[in-house]
Amino acid sequence: MRKIIALVLIATVFVSCKSKQKVFGEKGANEAKTVVEIIKGHYANEKDFNKLYIKAKVRYSDKYTSQRLSADIRVSKDKKILVSLKFLGITMAKALITPEKVSYYEKLNHTYFEGDYAMLSRWLGADLDYTKVQNLLLGNALYDLKEDTYTAKIDNEFYNLESNSKGIVKTFSFEGANYLLKKENIQQGKGIEIRSLSVAYPEHVEYPEAILPASINIEAVQKDKVTIDIDYNTVTFDKDFSFPYKVPSGFDQIFLD
Repeated sequence: MRKIIALVLIATVFVSCKSKQKVFGEKGANEAKTVVEIIKGHYANEKDFNKLYIKAKVRYSDKYTSQRLSADIRVSKDKKILVSLKFLGITMAKALITPEKVSYYEKLNHTYFEGDYAMLSRWLGADLDYTKVQNLLLGNALYDLKEDTYTAKIDNEFYNLESNSKGIVKTFSFEGANYLLKKENIQQGKGIEIRSLSVAYPEHVEYPEAILPASINIEAVQKDKVTIDIDYNTVTFDKDFSFPYKVPSGFDQIFLD
């Protein structure tokens, strides 16, 4: 249960949304582009907001269990992310994610955790930090594309960027209209030690403040497979909302392997 809650809390920011807003029109890639053109086009999609408030539904499954929860997600861009998980309207767990650390508590076992990203990185099959988590939320490539060397090609009507360096194989796929991210796969290791994180964005939604993912499928593999889907109900930008997080008294601190 602790692992499930921690995974869902962090992956709640990996957005899959069925919004009431109009789905953004996307196009297939049909004209060869350079690596520089693709990267420049991807980062041209500005996110013009400071705060984001999302109400969502979360579906989590692995070989042992399946969970369905609702979630509130609050984002202060580049500063912090607060996730509240609820069951039948009752808050069961909260997580506060900052550039420095990950903190969460869950009421079922009266426990809380504070630590770095190493534990979640191992579970989700990719090295995570705050920037990568926020990139996933906003529909940006997980890694900074300007910091690696890629080859470019068209595959299945997507612009693909591929890299294999430092033992990490990265593949990013973009649609042809605005170079919005459609798929990314990060793979490390070999044989039974292999671990991977795959993220797919089937659709996007255009708001006045930003184009955000409209749906997502997440699959993390490290010995076992975990899948996580999240559906947005509402999205609100730049309202004056707080980030309430306090571990209830009497909860026991846990240290996760």
